[in-house]
Amino acid sequence: MPKKKAAAKTQPKNHKRKKPIILVTNDDGVAAPGIRALVEAVAGLGKVIVVAPDKPQSGMGHAITIGHPLRMQKVNLFDDVEAYSCSGTPVDCVKLAVDKIIHDKPTICISGINHGANHSINVIYSGTMSAALEAAIESIPSIGFSLLDLSIEADFTAAKKYARTIVEQVLNDVDLDKHLCLNVNFPKGSEKMIKGIRVCRQAYAKYEEEFDERKDPHGRRYYWLTGEFLNFDRGKDTDVWALENQYVSVVPVQFDLTHYELKKKLETNWTF
Repeated sequence: MPKKKAAAKTQPKNHKRKKPIILVTNDDGVAAPGIRALVEAVAGLGKVIVVAPDKPQSGMGHAITIGHPLRMQKVNLFDDVEAYSCSGTPVDCVKLAVDKIIHDKPTICISGINHGANHSINVIYSGTMSAALEAAIESIPSIGFSLLDLSIEADFTAAKKYARTIVEQVLNDVDLDKHLCLNVNFPKGSEKMIKGIRVCRQAYAKYEEEFDERKDPHGRRYYWLTGEFLNFDRGKDTDVWALENQYVSVVPVQFDLTHYELKKKLETNWTF
């Protein structure tokens, strides 16, 4: 008699998906109002763990600490949420969280909510977005969140609502690219003022900069970076346009900086 085939194993009806682990970081510091708003926004969506700088690290880009030791300290700043302050950069925070706190890759890494927009060229300089990109490099889907309001008293009410919606979309996407990284910016204003969400491209805009020369009380010169943000891109599909028109902008970004179109031209036209 032929042997009966073993019955295929099936998941029990009450099987539940593993609880997501949500790593939260930022570049404004672990005590900033923006990171508290982000922790509150994702409450209940998974196990939340915070690892963030112990002081502001804006404009640090993708810097890492290699010349001196890093320190971490457990802090009690968020109700029932495991949280640590780190002496390093936002990228350091992600690396340490994976290796020494979670001992595994979290389901998702979210960074922010930054005080001030990270649209257009700001993505290059932003510690908020560099933390998110570091996670994407490590095959951890990630999102950087920023609000177009530099005030320490900024209202994050609307940002919290839309941040939760976007995080839920990512967590529920079964075909998710493990290297996904989204740059999300919220316009300033109340929830009623926001028209919705737009998936955008990064605008061509930049700062026209200069250094203001001053003197300290001892008569020694020092310099303070100043500048004006100028948008050279009139497209209506950009992050700058979306924010100017009261939309939440979502720009998919990547750490592969290869200019593929130019690569093809060079391969065709250059001779070596």
